[in-house]
Amino acid sequence: MTAVGVLPARWGSTRFPGKSLAPVAGKPLIVRVLERARMARRLREILVATDDERIRQAVERAGGRVVMTRPDHPSGTDRVAEAVSGMPDGIVANIQGDEPLIDPELIDRLVDVMASEPGWDMATAASPIAGEAEAAMPSVCKVVMGAGDRAVYFSRHPIPFVRDAAFRAAGTLRWRHIGIYLYRREFLDRLVAEPPCLLEKAECLEQLRALHMGARIKVLRTREAGSGVDEPGDIGRVEAIIRRQEGGAA
Repeated sequence: MTAVGVLPARWGSTRFPGKSLAPVAGKPLIVRVLERARMARRLREILVATDDERIRQAVERAGGRVVMTRPDHPSGTDRVAEAVSGMPDGIVANIQGDEPLIDPELIDRLVDVMASEPGWDMATAASPIAGEAEAAMPSVCKVVMGAGDRAVYFSRHPIPFVRDAAFRAAGTLRWRHIGIYLYRREFLDRLVAEPPCLLEKAECLEQLRALHMGARIKVLRTREAGSGVDEPGDIGRVEAIIRRQEGGAA
């Protein structure tokens, strides 16, 4: 089984207007993400969903396919749902347009989970948080998992709270959520029909709507640290990683 990949992209980011077209090592951010998604073997089609003509032109110049969507969507999930509204049922991969280092193999692993384990409504991924400084950053979304790596809660706050400092040595407790979601199409339709819940509005995290509905969300653990672009200051760090990767490939 394969999936359709959708990259939601908008111009009006609160913290970083025009982020989708910010140059990252010589290419627009959204094009960097598109190139990584194209390396995944389990995506039969990849779309960029946007309401902005400037983003459309940049993606099409890079050979990508664009679906123009309404400008009033409350979240990227709603934009993804509109982009696939005319497609058959199946698995939909929502690949955040600000994750230029997303691992193509991780995308394939998530598709495999959704294809082989029908009990999950959604699947996503997380990597270990490096330390207290990263855990304290509101731009880094944290996720807590329960039995079977089912998502319990997502937050911008450093969760879980560790009361006993000595307990931190017991193992990795804090995980950074990586910006990718896979949905079963029928659940995606139900998800966007539900209004945003109070927790989603409070944290500005769209995945909390799914938890509010009682969704079963699988979290795949990976050692590959995601590295999203949330603010202009993140670009230099991402470019340094890209230079190392491309230098090694050469």
